[in-house]
Amino acid sequence: MKNRWIWMISGLMLFFILAAMTALLAINSVFGENRELNVSSGVGVVEVKGIILDPQETVKQLNDFAKDEKVKSVVLRIDSPGGVVGPSQEIWSAVKKLNKKKKVIASMGSVAASGGYYIAVPASLIYANPGTITGSIGVLMKFSNLEGLMEKVGMKSFTLKTGKYKDVGSTARKMTEDEKSMLLSVIESTHKQFVKAVAEGRNLPESKVLELADGRIFSGEQAMGYKLVDRLGTMQDAIEEAGRLAGISGEPHIIKPQKKKHYLLDMLVEESAGRFGSLIRKDKGFSLSYELEGVEE
Repeated sequence: MKNRWIWMISGLMLFFILAAMTALLAINSVFGENRELNVSSGVGVVEVKGIILDPQETVKQLNDFAKDEKVKSVVLRIDSPGGVVGPSQEIWSAVKKLNKKKKVIASMGSVAASGGYYIAVPASLIYANPGTITGSIGVLMKFSNLEGLMEKVGMKSFTLKTGKYKDVGSTARKMTEDEKSMLLSVIESTHKQFVKAVAEGRNLPESKVLELADGRIFSGEQAMGYKLVDRLGTMQDAIEEAGRLAGISGEPHIIKPQKKKHYLLDMLVEESAGRFGSLIRKDKGFSLSYELEGVEE
């Protein structure tokens, strides 16, 4: 009988502990998601770090700030060597759209090159440190040829295809002249898109941008001389200017995006997908990128 009461009391204690933990999690979920509701008006800060592969989170943050009435202006902090063309263009589009509604100030960190520069050009102002590495206006498409290695190990590859370009970029054979011409036309098309975006965003003639669009890099100081950036300054300088342009007096309050909730399964899936995608991108040898070569994530 005594043991029975001990088990009953232990069970009730465990039940109340679990109920309390559940309640705390529920409260944190409700109020944690809305923790920004009571903050004062200020400057939103969106950060883009590393190689640009997936634009979804950055685009969401920019769109959320566009709708948030407490966010009066936005600083886009960039520390990226660029990345894949499509994702870079999606972020560029979101920045351009936001800048029509609220002032966007781009702030460059150690590197904001190629796609990292591309996403900055729709901003109202671009700040760079004197030693920031930027520019690299150009397009990369990389391939690998393993034909010689396969011959050495006695390995052969066979491909069945429905058109002569279907296996373009194959690692098992040399590229034909027709394939090179076709791919070059794709590169030239995306390069023109880059040049047009810079010319439009920086209010420069396309002919002037073309002179600089050969893949060369610039220091922030050099870029300012070519009118690729507006001012030399730190992220804090950019935040203060964003506050001034938004009519905020004194030190502007910084508003950061809500942190994305991470559950264990989501983290494992995202990590695996990221590593797999990076492996394919680097080892398959086929990518179309606005990216500064030689800078790893």
